[in-house]
Amino acid sequence: MKRIGVLTSGGDAPGMNAAVRAVVRKAIYHGLEAYGIYQGYQGLITGNIQQMEAGSVGDIIHRGGTILRSARCPEFQSAEGQKKGLEQLEKYEIDGLVVIGGDGSYRGAKAITELGYPCVGVPGTIDNDIPGTEFTIGFDTALNTVIDAVDKIRDTASSHERNFIVEVMGRNAGDLALWAGLAGGAETIVIPEDPIDMESIKVRLLKGLERGKKHSIIIVAEGVMSGNEFAEKVKELTGIETRVSVLGHMQRGGSPTAVDRMLASRLGARAVELLLAGKGGRAVGIERNELVDYDIIEALSLPHKLDLDIYRLSKELSI
Repeated sequence: MKRIGVLTSGGDAPGMNAAVRAVVRKAIYHGLEAYGIYQGYQGLITGNIQQMEAGSVGDIIHRGGTILRSARCPEFQSAEGQKKGLEQLEKYEIDGLVVIGGDGSYRGAKAITELGYPCVGVPGTIDNDIPGTEFTIGFDTALNTVIDAVDKIRDTASSHERNFIVEVMGRNAGDLALWAGLAGGAETIVIPEDPIDMESIKVRLLKGLERGKKHSIIIVAEGVMSGNEFAEKVKELTGIETRVSVLGHMQRGGSPTAVDRMLASRLGARAVELLLAGKGGRAVGIERNELVDYDIIEALSLPHKLDLDIYRLSKELSI
């Protein structure tokens, strides 16, 4: 192992830069050359690859987004596209690859692994939906962004005695909605992992009105439906008008929290250690604050698990 490549793929997540920094500097510390692959798998196919020095990743640990940039690449889903990518890795004599990203990025890493090339996945997504790790890089920062927005929306909801629906990201996972809902004191949380029960939501809202409640916050995960669709359903059932706030892509941006910087640094460095030990085809994660790694092919077959105890607690505390 003399040269290690690193790329970021899929939706950007705060902390990706910290992970890139860790991979590059850990590699250099151990006497390896580090190569940055720009624009994800698209850049891998086209050969948008540059050697990186320690200074190349200076002053980026606090920055959101990714200096390596990201791009969608349908071509890499084909055998021909994967072959082109592998040819570029061979051309630059890169002996191992670190892929930082979410579910789609892992599928690309899986394809490379199945071609016999040493590859390690690092979970970078605000959705927190990667199996084999309790937390993904970017989740904590996005969570704090959502909570900050909910706190501000609550001020207006209270002042005007209105009900607000806040739509948050997360794809098909409800982690961001659930954690933000509990931490932000939301009265109702709607997530994909629990079948939507509009009658129960109706009863909860009407009971709140009966006891003199003047406002409420409802967090809706985008994987269930849009905030506007949900607002229409609420109005049809209860006659209650709501205001809708769609937080959108602001959840992906911003300076990463200390938690995400620490996680990214630890996972990025661990990925390099695995490649140095000759362990390709792995993915890294964190469980009970301990670093773990697992077979990346097997991992993608596992279901994402949401902590339903937190969901039950949110209902108990929002009576």
